[in-house]
Order: sequence, then C-alpha cells, then structure tokens
Amino acid sequence: MDDLIAFLGIPSISALSEHSGDVRRAAEFVRDWLAHAGLEHSRLIEGDGNPLVFAEWTRAPAKPTLLLYGHYDVQPPDPLNEWTTPPFDPQIRDGSLYARGAADDKGQVYILMEAVGRLLRERGRLPVNVKFLIEGEEESGGEHIEHYVAGAPPELRSDAAIICDTAMFAPGLPTITTGLRGLVYGEIHVAGARTDLHSGDYGGAAPNAIEAAAQIIAALKDRDGHIRIPGLYDRVRRPSDAELAAWRSLPFDAKEYREKEIGSPALAGEPEVPLFERLWSRPTLEVHGIRGGFTGEGAKTVIPARAVVKISLRLVPDQRPEEVARQLETALAQAAPRGVTAAFKLLSSAPASVVDPENPFIRKAAEAMEKVFGRKTVYVRCGGSIPIVGVFEKSLGIPSVLAGFGLPDDNIHAPNEKMSVENIRRGIDAMIAYFDALGGS
Repeated sequence: MDDLIAFLGIPSISALSEHSGDVRRAAEFVRDWLAHAGLEHSRLIEGDGNPLVFAEWTRAPAKPTLLLYGHYDVQPPDPLNEWTTPPFDPQIRDGSLYARGAADDKGQVYILMEAVGRLLRERGRLPVNVKFLIEGEEESGGEHIEHYVAGAPPELRSDAAIICDTAMFAPGLPTITTGLRGLVYGEIHVAGARTDLHSGDYGGAAPNAIEAAAQIIAALKDRDGHIRIPGLYDRVRRPSDAELAAWRSLPFDAKEYREKEIGSPALAGEPEVPLFERLWSRPTLEVHGIRGGFTGEGAKTVIPARAVVKISLRLVPDQRPEEVARQLETALAQAAPRGVTAAFKLLSSAPASVVDPENPFIRKAAEAMEKVFGRKTVYVRCGGSIPIVGVFEKSLGIPSVLAGFGLPDDNIHAPNEKMSVENIRRGIDAMIAYFDALGGS
C-alpha cells in the first residue's frame, strides 16, 4: 500500500490554483510509476490545462487493445473540521483507507496501475495491449482531455476503454455500470438595479435580485420534484422492462438508504416514480449555491442588485445538452419577475451514455469480476456523469467498461472519503482476471 499512500498524500486539487504545483506533482508520480513498472513511452501530454499522462505496452500482437482511463486530481476537502484524520494524511482504519481521492479516483486508478504492474513484474508481459490515459481536470471541467481525444490521435486507437471510477451496488457485489446521466452545468445571473440600494430608502420600489433568484428557482421545479421547463421531458426514454426488472431484483433497503446514506427525514423527488428510476433514468435539476447581497457578520440593509445561482441538470439518454440549455434559457425569461433580467451562463455539458451489457468487453468483465468475488455481477446505471465516456464513443468509436470497486458509503466529494482495502486488492485481482480472459490466457 505504500505507493498508493504516497499518491494519496499529494493534495492534487485541480479546482484551486494554489495547488497547481501539487497537481503537476501527482501527474509526474503517475508518469514515473508507470515507467518504472515497465510501460513504454510514459510521458506528460501538455496542453491548455493540467497535463495528461500517457503510457503504453503494445507487445501482444493480434490481442485486444484497452485504453485505461482515470484521473489523478481530487475535490477540495472542505469542511476540514469534519475529517477524523487529515485528508492528505492517508490512514487505514477498520479495513478502509481514508484520504481525499481514496475512492474518487486515485484508489481506483491505482487498481488499474497495479494490475498491469503486477503482471509485468511476475510474467514480464501482458495478455493484452494497454494504453493509459490519466487526466488531471476531471473534477474541474476536463477540457484538455476532451480537446485531445476529439482529435482522435493515432496513439489512442483501442478496442475498448476501461474505467474504474464508479461504485459497487453493495459490499461484495460485483457491479458494472451500463448508463450515465449527462450534464448541463452553469450559472443563472440575475440583475436588477444599477447598484445595491438602501432598503429603507428604496424598499418597496427597487427589485431585489436575491428575492428574484428565489422566485425563479421556485418556478423551475415544483415541490414534488417535477421540473417545469417546457419541453424538457419530451425526449425522456423509459428503460426497458428487462432493465427495470433487474433493478427491482437488487438487494436494497429504502429505509436504510434514507437513514444511512442520505440522512434525511424523507426522500425528495417525483413521488410517482420508483427510486432507481429517479436516480438513474430521470432528469434532475439541482441548485448548488446562491451568491449575492450581504452575508457577513452583523447587519447591512441593502437591496442586492445582482445574484448568481449555480445549478445543474442531469440528463438521460436522448436528451441533448444544447437543446436543454436553450429550453432553460426560455424558462428563465418566462420566470423572471418584473424589474430583473435572468441570463444563463453555460459552464460545462455532456450527453448521457448507455452501453449494451451484451457487448463482449462488458460480458467478459462481468465474468472476471464474478470469478474473483464469487457472486454474479449485477448491472446498474449511475446518476452521475463521466463526460469522457461520451467523448470516447464519439471520437474513438469505442465502448467504455465501467467496472468500479468503490462502495456507496465511501463519502466521495465529502469529508472522510474512504475505500475498502479488500476491494482494492480484489479489484486488482479482477482486472488481472479480465486481462487474461480477453487475451485468452
């Protein structure tokens, strides 16, 4: 575990410019580790953003070529006071490794790295060809890798992409994710008066930008979670009966989910739609923050002239990000109260993606995971987004195998992020079994 612990100890927070040196240090760690493991052409790919790490081993003629993807950057660790141990001082407790990035995604990237490294150490060769492409901006936009892959460079030619950046449905239950929601993320900019005004002198006449922002948000979604953006649901496709039946057969306790994972007195969302459909196959609209006015200590009686609302919409198959962004802009114009304007600034977007579980690369992954874990692999979708999956499909024409080894309670993006040490070890074994199965070993 020493190398993984050293990797996790690097605070490679891509969203914070003060950690740009740490981000590069993490990229160099991956590059040097892969080179030392025996991969060839290990290097940093520079560009407009954090460097990509590329390395390859392609000495298995007539065997499949796999593109192994992951990211070395992590989320900010705030709030720090909620961590039991420091986020960049990795600690093993109760069978889990605690650190920022343990599950998302350094621990899972390391599963791929160590699987390849172990095979090269023990056998001197691999049963398949592999190409690593590890990025450092997944948590802050990922524009560098998207532009690079969109050019379809010959060095990326592969038969399938392998991604370990998802979770198992339950402990000990091998899981492959077959669908990801897409994303439209941006800001609503609300503007009222020319400048902030005194609430005593102008209250009752001047428009209040924060109040208007609240009214706009309330107009976009009702209290039962139905999104009120005209046309948004037109392209929503219901999952197949077979997929819905598979979801219903998953081991699941709704009460335990609400109490242990969510921690709320009740669940939200469309009450007439079953939970897994709400999580995996329905669009969502969420508010992430509101900025404006005075929020400091003490009193300052101003009427805010400006407000910014950060929002995201998760999209499902057939929904088009550019169309949804236009629908949102139309809804904002209709919802804005008298005296203010509301404009949407798009920050990032990605379409949803779905893969066929009968694809041979996915089927063999399921068989390898079943062999190592001793239980039949289940197929689920994920409510989150991994934009590069769609880019791989569009630009390289390859499917992505989403075989993750995290757990639902690993606290990704939250304090006390962790990953099961046993899952790391079994994940490495499963990837080795997968490579052997594809290579015919």
